[in-house]
Amino acid sequence: MQDFLEKKFQLSKNGTDVKTEVIAGFTTFMTMAYIIFVNPSILSDAGMPWNGVFIATIMGIILGTVCMALLTNYPFALASGMGLNAFFAYSVVIGMGVSWQIALGIVFLEGILFIILSVTPVREMVINCIPMGLKASISAGIGLFIAFIGLQNAGLVVKDDATLVAIGNVWSGTGIVAIAGLIIMGVLHTLKVKGAILWGILGATIIGYLPGLNVTPPFQGLLAMPQFSDWSEVLFKMDVAGALDLSLILVIFSFLFVDIFDTAGTLVGVSTQAGYLDKDGNLPKASKALLADAIGTAGGAVFGTSTVTTYIESASGVSEGGRTGLTGIVVSILFLLSLFLRPLVGIVPGAATAPALIVVGTMMISNILSIKWDDFSEALPAFICLIAIPMTYSIANGIALGFITYPLIKVLSGKGKEVHSLVYILGILFVVKFIWL
Repeated sequence: MQDFLEKKFQLSKNGTDVKTEVIAGFTTFMTMAYIIFVNPSILSDAGMPWNGVFIATIMGIILGTVCMALLTNYPFALASGMGLNAFFAYSVVIGMGVSWQIALGIVFLEGILFIILSVTPVREMVINCIPMGLKASISAGIGLFIAFIGLQNAGLVVKDDATLVAIGNVWSGTGIVAIAGLIIMGVLHTLKVKGAILWGILGATIIGYLPGLNVTPPFQGLLAMPQFSDWSEVLFKMDVAGALDLSLILVIFSFLFVDIFDTAGTLVGVSTQAGYLDKDGNLPKASKALLADAIGTAGGAVFGTSTVTTYIESASGVSEGGRTGLTGIVVSILFLLSLFLRPLVGIVPGAATAPALIVVGTMMISNILSIKWDDFSEALPAFICLIAIPMTYSIANGIALGFITYPLIKVLSGKGKEVHSLVYILGILFVVKFIWL
């Protein structure tokens, strides 16, 4: 088996081994397992059956992640995108009065368009034309973004009407568990212990059982057989004919536009951390990575879930040494098992996985060192992109603002020849996006 895995995933060539990939897979799984509970909760607000979406979410994860692993040999996991699922439920279904079946049809059509673009040079050109300064800022911005999400999940950053955000109650149960997990991870990382993030998550989960904290839910068994009859309520239920209504064309392209640049941002950000970019700053096998994402989206709609996209939580597995598709295969196996181990997976609280996102954010922010801070025409667009990602809660918005300001500043400062022609085109398209979408 070891020889097969070595040959299939080229472990030695990528400086890794089976043990490291398994630990990386467990770590990625633990940091993103929340989606199998959160996604059904959001989509059920749109009238979709919770149990059916639970199974569909897992099946979408497996399809997209396995495709990514086999097509690219990259350790990236995919799942129903946060933000896109909210857009699906609250803007399209509830806000526009579109049925969830038609909304699934919209996602399916978007996925098909995504596949068509992915087998043409256009998508790879989009990723590879991003200037190096913006690539570094995207990675660092995603680091800030996921750290911010981690602080929110821990209850350490909360909403405030006067200042938008404020510090939460650090002495709450979730705050104590998250801080304890963060300290465990920090110490283990400092000591270079393999699986530091994973051990930190497990340690924080156990601490959550302590009297007075009551953060970790009580253990209620190990196995629960999934009701596959529930899946039939959403499987193949997309209404493609209804989605072809001319009034919905803008919605289809809205999904496509956000999906493209969320995916591009995540691929660039995590690939920068993993060291996949070549000497010219291009991502090898970018088109295959984008194709895997597109297949996940179309397949996810067939299964009965919203847009499937590459997950920024993949960075947690990369930080543990995951470098090949074997990490993704491990993630997929664990999600398959979670169909049957739902009670066990469900006891890991958000407060235990929150510090993992903060630790990964710490690692990804180091990419700011690659930005040319002594060249303001590079530094300012990079900073705008970096800071806009967490501040607007959107990778796509950060990229958009970076693409608008980068060519504009270059042209007005007499450095227009340094800009790739496609960057100008994308900058104009992003301006149009902000005007009409």
